Amino acid sequence: MNILFSLALLIHFTTHFHGRCTTDNLQLDTAITVAIPPLYMNGFVTPTFVLETSQPVPSFRAGLTVEAVEGNKYVCSFDVYLGNYRVWSSSRFFTSEKCVINLTRDGNLRLTGQNDEIGWQTATHGQGIKRLNLSDYGNLVLVDEFNVIKWQSFHFPTNVMLYGQRLSAGTKLTSPSKISNSSYSFEIHQQKLALYFNSEKFKYSYWEFNPKKPENISFIQLATNGLHLFNYNNHKFAQIPCKRLKLLRFLAIDNATGNLGFYYYSNTTRKFETSFQALRNKCDQPYFCKRNEICTFSNKCSCLPNEGSLGNFCRNSRSNMKEARNITIVLRNENWKIVNTTKESCKHSCRKNCTCVGALFERENSECYLYGEIRGMKEVDNVDEKTSFMVKVLEGEKNKNGLRKWELILIVVVDGIVLFVCLGGMGFYMLWKRKNEANNN
Repeated sequence: MNILFSLALLIHFTTHFHGRCTTDNLQLDTAITVAIPPLYMNGFVTPTFVLETSQPVPSFRAGLTVEAVEGNKYVCSFDVYLGNYRVWSSSRFFTSEKCVINLTRDGNLRLTGQNDEIGWQTATHGQGIKRLNLSDYGNLVLVDEFNVIKWQSFHFPTNVMLYGQRLSAGTKLTSPSKISNSSYSFEIHQQKLALYFNSEKFKYSYWEFNPKKPENISFIQLATNGLHLFNYNNHKFAQIPCKRLKLLRFLAIDNATGNLGFYYYSNTTRKFETSFQALRNKCDQPYFCKRNEICTFSNKCSCLPNEGSLGNFCRNSRSNMKEARNITIVLRNENWKIVNTTKESCKHSCRKNCTCVGALFERENSECYLYGEIRGMKEVDNVDEKTSFMVKVLEGEKNKNGLRKWELILIVVVDGIVLFVCLGGMGFYMLWKRKNEANNN
């Protein structure tokens, strides 16, 4: 095992470095290689840093990361770290034997694996690039001899926005969810900021920030005291403030909970702590509970009570809508929304669509949201009844006369008992009569 670990950390430099293994730039025709372990080791993660800024701890560092994933495979990526927190990452790709980051002679930064297979590249060849720099703000930049930026990592954000970085309207941060084939995203629209859960079939929002002033958002920027929103005149017109007056370093989407947090560095704990979280309660997290479960006031998951059975409604057309009292759902599907409607129309819209399994009706705006899966339900004190959440359930099959099976069985049993009593009484009467006639004779 020690031999494998040593092989994984084996680095071969063909560089122009002098006196140190890390610097804040890479020159042309520089290649750095990290060997991949020949055997699979579960949980193996090895960042190998080749760039580092000179600012105080925590500083920015960039390098190759080799990581073991499911399927007994390894992936490689070129990443930027703030301390031990990964704040930017290139596309990951499967590889074996080796992982190489190379700034070619013609100015193309590329990530390759075995047999020089390209897993990621900037595609900047032929643009007069002279070097790769890592700025004090954590921005990877490719510049020419006049320090003109030809490519930068700030234009390709992942799930993190750094202090000093600007994100324009139409940009989104994406974090892969721990649920297969799904992800969380933080998206900047002209009228609002929103968090979304994205699956293969559906896209649900579960948090929104709507500025009070009716102005269009041009870009957002993380400042020392919160997230600032700017209009097209470059004037700040709104902000999301922080509770703690700490120097913010970045905001990020958590891939486990989907929560959006603002982070600062604590000199006491020597870790990054949150000074703001969009979702303050666990029940506001879209996937805190499993499918068809409710998050209670005590932050525990409970089964959904219903008077029928959830099932495949495309195979069984007999269904009904049951209202779940004091329950709402944090997810909203803007693409499956009906406006200017009534509660009964909302019910009918879900019933006639076999892929719909639930519906939420908001009385204040007369809006109806339909759902293809039921997640993110939570218990609420719904005394004012501003919303009505309804679940589709299967009904029992009916016979030709419109009677349910249990009604038909009950009728047959009762009729059988009555018939048995009547026939038994008649038989007893006939025997008694014959006995009396025989005694008289």
